[in-house]
Amino acid sequence: MKFSVHQASLIGDRKYNQDRVAFAYSQHAVLLVLADGMGGHSHGELAAGIAIEVFIDAFTRQGNLAFADAQDFLVTTLHAAHQGIMQLPNDKDVGFPGTTCVVALIQDGVMYSAYAGDSRLYVLREHAVLHRTRDHSMVQQWVDWGVISEEEGRVHPRRNQITNCLGGIEEMFYAESCAAVPLQSGDRVLLCSDGLWGPFSDDEIATSLKTASDSELNSLMLAAHQREGGRSDNITGVVLAWDESQDDKTTEQVVTAVLDIA
Repeated sequence: MKFSVHQASLIGDRKYNQDRVAFAYSQHAVLLVLADGMGGHSHGELAAGIAIEVFIDAFTRQGNLAFADAQDFLVTTLHAAHQGIMQLPNDKDVGFPGTTCVVALIQDGVMYSAYAGDSRLYVLREHAVLHRTRDHSMVQQWVDWGVISEEEGRVHPRRNQITNCLGGIEEMFYAESCAAVPLQSGDRVLLCSDGLWGPFSDDEIATSLKTASDSELNSLMLAAHQREGGRSDNITGVVLAWDESQDDKTTEQVVTAVLDIA
């Protein structure tokens, strides 16, 4: 497989960074996973950390074997992460810690994905958005129903009120699967928290990641922080360049990279 991956996170203007992100790869597959701990719940960073840990552990246990059913792996592991969060101590007046989670797995040149919440996955091709997840939020529903426009939804004051997450409330969680996407050389896959996508239109994101380099991701994150004018959420992203010009990744053991976020 020929690809490169870059991941980064900024605290923004918050007191703590509750985002978590990681990637891993084996001889047959690449995993990208991102979680945004919910600031409205106690210790959202714990929930986000569990989501990342459960996925990395499950991917590592697969070793260098191909996945018989990649989509089922993602959905099953999302449920396992949710159950792990629901085992945490909780405040009965606040509920369990909660987190969004979005995950992608690429195998045999096909990307499979699943998510809960409003952290997004983009597939970018020729500087345009080929595929994007739809946020689990009331504002997204209003956009889908035609009550408000896409642009109105992007700046709506209630855009961060989500309707689905891991943890939080037991009956609130569900795992949504996305259609498989066959990748072409030159495609970019971006997973990001709302702190990164929130200040931008889809077109702006698509045209900002021409090479999916570390410098491009960092520049996009800094621009997101600047646009929020002192009100920025945590800003986190992981971007993969699926490209024949990249080095061929061959490995006898699973390689994991969990971003160190204090």
